Amino acid sequence: MTDDDRLRSLLREWWHLVPTTIAKHAGGLLSRAWDVVAGNDRYVVRLAETDRLPLEAGLAAADHARGRGVEAGRPLRTLHGDLTVETSAGVFAVLRRVPGRPLVAGDPVDQQFWGDRLGAVHTVLQGFHHPGLRPWRMLDANAAHLVVEPWLPDAIADTITATTRLTVTDRLTYGVLHGDPAPGDFVVDPATGRAGVLDWGGRGIGPLVYDVAAAMFYAGGPDASGDLVGGYLAAGPVGRDELDAALPVLLRFRWAVQADRCARGNDGAGLARARVALESLAG
Repeated sequence: MTDDDRLRSLLREWWHLVPTTIAKHAGGLLSRAWDVVAGNDRYVVRLAETDRLPLEAGLAAADHARGRGVEAGRPLRTLHGDLTVETSAGVFAVLRRVPGRPLVAGDPVDQQFWGDRLGAVHTVLQGFHHPGLRPWRMLDANAAHLVVEPWLPDAIADTITATTRLTVTDRLTYGVLHGDPAPGDFVVDPATGRAGVLDWGGRGIGPLVYDVAAAMFYAGGPDASGDLVGGYLAAGPVGRDELDAALPVLLRFRWAVQADRCARGNDGAGLARARVALESLAG
């Protein structure tokens, strides 16, 4: 049975949806997703490598944001009234897709939409609570999979040290992180000019600048992200001084996350790119 066949079976059994098309969603690093058309409706199906509560926290966060004027995907409950379904492959959720096309990372206007919506959600989620929200987690420099490259454990350890120092010594703004705000997870509707977010990762509570750094990672780095940062500053709760102080360290940490994932997946080419980035951002 193919992945598409398994997904069709899951959607029929739990949501009574009969897809006509299934396409892999061009999202980010930390979860898998598919764009699904069933009847006249469009959905995003999210598969997370986690237990139910963190994913459901993200769904609740998106619901909270939508109730405060931010376009966000509305979760579709199962036939039994649940928000998610646990399987041997992970935890699945289905959301109604926000109308619009995915944003393009290198487009200046799209970057403004991207930063603005990221900042808007950060703002409306200030004070949001859910039992599934976990503390922001550091990487593990002693993880067994890091031995795939001799340079990797020390690079991860150095990044952890710098990030820990930043979070201890600087007064950072904390809130509900998306965790992996790739441009494909944000949309703009050409018919209305409205931008929105497909869903919210709900990765936990952490420094909000990390999400900006993660978006900057996708945008091509500091020199290519001016419009993204400008959009964020106009709508987000974090000021310029904090961004300027924290972004270099947290962008390097995002590259360390990339290296960690590539090591888990034995992605040699990805590890080579991460090494170049980590060395260029060091110090």
